Amino acid sequence: MSEPHWATGPAEVLRHGFSLLHEESDTNRRLAMISIDNAVELMMQTYISLPKRVTGIEISRKDRDTYCQNFPSLLDGIEEHAPERIIGLNLGEIEWFHRLRNELYHQGNGLTVELAKVEAYSELAEKLFESLFGVKLQLPSSESGERLGQFLSAWIRIERAVAGQNALRIGRVNEHANELLMKDPYSQPEDLAELSKLRTLRNRLVHGDADPVQSISDDVLLKVESFASKFEKLSK
Repeated sequence: MSEPHWATGPAEVLRHGFSLLHEESDTNRRLAMISIDNAVELMMQTYISLPKRVTGIEISRKDRDTYCQNFPSLLDGIEEHAPERIIGLNLGEIEWFHRLRNELYHQGNGLTVELAKVEAYSELAEKLFESLFGVKLQLPSSESGERLGQFLSAWIRIERAVAGQNALRIGRVNEHANELLMKDPYSQPEDLAELSKLRTLRNRLVHGDADPVQSISDDVLLKVESFASKFEKLSK
């Protein structure tokens, strides 16, 4: 399924960022980071500016102009008007990557960025695009990017199942997940500890502190996907 007409701009910029990741060099990693961040900003601007008939939300022209002034304001607009679209995505992490991108952009060639961090931001950007526009893009991906994407997709399923249609804060989602597990008669005592390990791994991966290839084994993917299916059943 191709992206809707209004999302072709963000999709094109995001594809360009992904393509740069496969041309390994400090320069290309910096450019990939900048391109991915530009795509994130453009997709939020596009979504905020869409007609009510498309998104189902009504934003005044004055508010829309205010939200589109800068990146933090766009995050505020998405959080305010489309909270159900970002369940499973942490806007604080996206803002952190945006600040890292600004450092790279304004301080020039003196800074480099780790591949793991660029890949983490690229996967978050892809998931944000899918959440806002309802389309999964076909993007070039390395083995590490593919594994990270699979892991994050399963984790987003967990948080969405736990939160339902409520845009719960991250801490509350974690608490509710633990409560659901403890109430489930089929859960094992070690499930809470296993879920906690996966949550810690998720955070390390998103922050670029863990290598997806080394950290996300087939067994880890099986576990996180199993939890996703479990929570989807528990939340019905």
